[in-house]
Amino acid sequence: METINVQKRNFNLKAKKMRRLGLVPGNVFGKSLKDPISIQMEESVARRLIRLNREGSKVVMNIEGQTMPVQIKEKSMNRVNDEILNISFQALSANEKVNSVIHIIVVNDAKIQGVVEKMQLEIPYTSLPKHMIDTITIDVDGMKAGNVITVGEIPELQSDKIELQVDPENIVLRISEKQNNALEAVEG
Repeated sequence: METINVQKRNFNLKAKKMRRLGLVPGNVFGKSLKDPISIQMEESVARRLIRLNREGSKVVMNIEGQTMPVQIKEKSMNRVNDEILNISFQALSANEKVNSVIHIIVVNDAKIQGVVEKMQLEIPYTSLPKHMIDTITIDVDGMKAGNVITVGEIPELQSDKIELQVDPENIVLRISEKQNNALEAVEG
């Protein structure tokens, strides 16, 4: 698990000035904490964090020498200038279940003869921190038109260690026949 170094936030600086100085504000909350902790981190740390991880990913946070496991809960971005506005984290306690999301990654979709319809690529669930799942990769190489994968068919999601927050019958992806746009244009 990745470790990130942060500092307690300097409230003498407003968030806008912090960002101009290359710092990103954030906060850590959770039942295990007496009060939420306002933090700041170097922009390079924040960029690397969101480039390599997703919301729901577990990391270890080092706040001025004190370490704690956390999950990335939410990030706020200014899409116009790609500025990171804020990152929120949830402190994890070993014996406390947390809500999170599993990200589905589909690979080899260029190798199939159909079209991959990606229906649900984020699966919400609840588990203890030691059973958290960040991503699941589904290889569609060799699948044919008409194949469907539901939430309940994914082996990692059949564990009694996680509680799905969606119907196991929900479709994650479906392979449809490739549409011949040139033929449709002639017939239309």
